[in-house]
Amino acid sequence: MNPIVKNILAVLAGIIVGMAVNMGIIMLLSLIIPPPDGVDPKDMESIREAMLSNKYSMYHFISPWLAHAGGTFVGALVAVKIAANNHLLFALVIGAFFLVGGIMMVQELPSPLWFNIVDIVGAYIPMAYIGYIIGAPKNKI
Repeated sequence: MNPIVKNILAVLAGIIVGMAVNMGIIMLLSLIIPPPDGVDPKDMESIREAMLSNKYSMYHFISPWLAHAGGTFVGALVAVKIAANNHLLFALVIGAFFLVGGIMMVQELPSPLWFNIVDIVGAYIPMAYIGYIIGAPKNKI
């Protein structure tokens, strides 16, 4: 297969799989850590109002962080495994893609500053790099 086509497919697969993992983790953990009473997790306005009224505890921020980190990690790992070359670049492209989404969520929802920092700094580029380390051919690291 043409390396350019393979690399494009690597990025697309990394994004799609990473998004699926992100949503899967959110759905699974919402069964374990339910949202606060009266919050509809499918309604951004409901979430925003609950955050503004401090209904969310530190405990409730475990799910989104794990989803962001897990989705980015798996997406980068998939991209690295599929890419024909430049494995680190494609892992970081996935990390950057999800980082932009994370920044958009920080702007959309009034989450606590500590969570914004932990999420933006720790869930995207570091997890993409770990995906690269684990997925890259051993002679390429």
